[in-house]
Amino acid sequence: MGEEGQTQTKMRVDMAKFMGSTYIITSRSLFTVLSLFLILVGVTSLVVWLVYRPSKPLFTVVSAAVYDMNATSPYVISTTMQFTVVIQNPNKRVAVYYDRLSAFVSYRNQAITVPVPLPPLFQARHGTMTMSPMLGGGFVPVSGEVSSGIVMDEAYGVVGLRLVVLGRVRWKVGAFRSGHYGMYVACDMFMGLKKDYVGQVPLLGFPNCNVDI
Repeated sequence: MGEEGQTQTKMRVDMAKFMGSTYIITSRSLFTVLSLFLILVGVTSLVVWLVYRPSKPLFTVVSAAVYDMNATSPYVISTTMQFTVVIQNPNKRVAVYYDRLSAFVSYRNQAITVPVPLPPLFQARHGTMTMSPMLGGGFVPVSGEVSSGIVMDEAYGVVGLRLVVLGRVRWKVGAFRSGHYGMYVACDMFMGLKKDYVGQVPLLGFPNCNVDI
């Protein structure tokens, strides 16, 4: 190979090395930019969360009505009840989305109504809203302890129940929306209820609603 051929070969090798180095530099630069962008997004989200860290919504049962309570069968119960629940958003800067809501009633940790789906809700900052789900309306299998317990409680005139609300929540701060968080609300209450009574029933004391998110 002549001197001119060797020179051309050397130029090709040098060009290939240069192109390879340029590709590596470009890839590294792109990776660096993407990494910095993701870090910036994460830090921004964390700062927003720490500054506007939301408090849990507050649930309060303010009234209850019983339209049917049939526990005469040893292993089956049918009941129809309606509860009015006030939901408060204590956050002054954070709005709340409630998704995939459902509710049911339990007695001694056993469900006596099937879960009923509820419509999704949006709650503005520092807002208050009310929902009144109608629950029950069908037969539900229960243990003998549940049916006999309800019968005895009705004879005494005081029935203890738990209203359970399930769902998922999202927080909204300006244009920023968080991911979904599971929500479990348990409202324990005592009602003044006698057998065969139909209509609005008194709530004894102040029902305690525990919100777990």
